[in-house]
Formats: sequence, structure tokens, C-alpha cells
Amino acid sequence: MSVSVVILNWNGKEYLEKFLPPLIESVKDMPNVELVVADNDSSDDSVGFIAKNFSEKVKIINLDKNWGFAGGYNRALKQLNSEYFVLLNSDVEVSKDWLKILYAYMQANPSVSACQPKILSFQRRNYFDYAGAAGGFIDKYGYPFCRGRIFGDIEEDKGQYDDIRDVFWASGACMMIRSEAYWSVGALDETFFAHMEEIDLCWRLKSRGHRVVCNPKSVVYHIGG
Repeated sequence: MSVSVVILNWNGKEYLEKFLPPLIESVKDMPNVELVVADNDSSDDSVGFIAKNFSEKVKIINLDKNWGFAGGYNRALKQLNSEYFVLLNSDVEVSKDWLKILYAYMQANPSVSACQPKILSFQRRNYFDYAGAAGGFIDKYGYPFCRGRIFGDIEEDKGQYDDIRDVFWASGACMMIRSEAYWSVGALDETFFAHMEEIDLCWRLKSRGHRVVCNPKSVVYHIGG
């Protein structure tokens, strides 16, 4: 496979019920894409639900306990051999061509190692989402912020950040990354059980000369929280 879209799940059956169908629909004519749910030892029948309803369309990786975001992804991605990984939160609704746009961009720009789409709020669809918005940065004091979100202030999306540009970090809510780059910089640091691990990963990418980009032509909607 060229692309593995991997959802790390922990007791997220309600999100899988809602968001797996549009995800499957969005990649139905992309034969080089596999959909994977890596399950962090859920107790809510997430695995049974997928096996019953999407066994031919979604691969399941069962993990033996809740390893958190970083540990869960590292263990799941070691079992995959694609050129690209997409880290996708279970509470993200994708748009029709979200992955086609990101894939075409990465193919055309070999200097870019990771990218994210524009991430809007699922609840307020004309506003940016807290976790990534239109690409992340970090200030000299170490505080992360985004185009479209500074601290708790969320901007309305009026097209003000629709340019494709390099950023400091891409959101783990929806990040496409070259698998070679992911492993070459040491993968996700598992001391970050959850939160900030993608910023740390992108910091290591940037410090080694890799480019991280936001491509807002691709759009997804994140519930968050």
C-alpha cells in the first residue's frame, strides 16, 4: 500500500459508527489506500462492531492494553509497510477529497515530510478547530499556537489562511507523514502518553531539515475535547 490511514481507538465505538462510513466512501476509488483501526484494548465492543460491519474494508490491529496515543501508534505503525501514514483521530469527519488532495501534494513535493489539512470545528463548521486549525507554530517561550487559534481564542474561517505554507507542527488529529521520516527521527516519544507528542515529533523533523506543511485545500472537521 502507498497510504495507511490509521485511527487509534479507545472506547470510541460511537465515533466509529458515525465517521467510518464517510471515511470509507472518501477512499473508495483509491486502490493504494488501506484503512486501519488500531485498538488500545477497548471495552466497548469497538472491535466487534468493525468486524461485523466493515471487515472487508477496515483492517484491525488489536493492542494488548491502552498504550496511549504515542505508544499505541508506534506499535500499530510497526506492523504496516506503506510509504505514507495518516494519523487520524476517531472523532474526525473527513470531506470528499481530503486524502486525494494531501496525497497528490505529498507526491508532488518530495521535500515535505509531513502535512495536515485545514481542521475545522465539527460543532461550528465555519470556525477553526482548537487542535491544529490551519497549522501549528511555537513561540519563544514554548507555547504552541495555530493559524486560527491562539490560546483559547478561535477564529472564524473566512479564507484568511487558505494558502499552503510551511508550519512548525502539524496536528496529530489528522497528519500525513512519510513513513521513512517517521522512523528516521525516532517516531512518537512515548513519554508523551497523550497531548503534545505531535509537536515534539515535528520539532525533531524540523531540526533535521524536514518540511512540515499545512495544505488547507484539504478539509476535515474535528469534534475534539
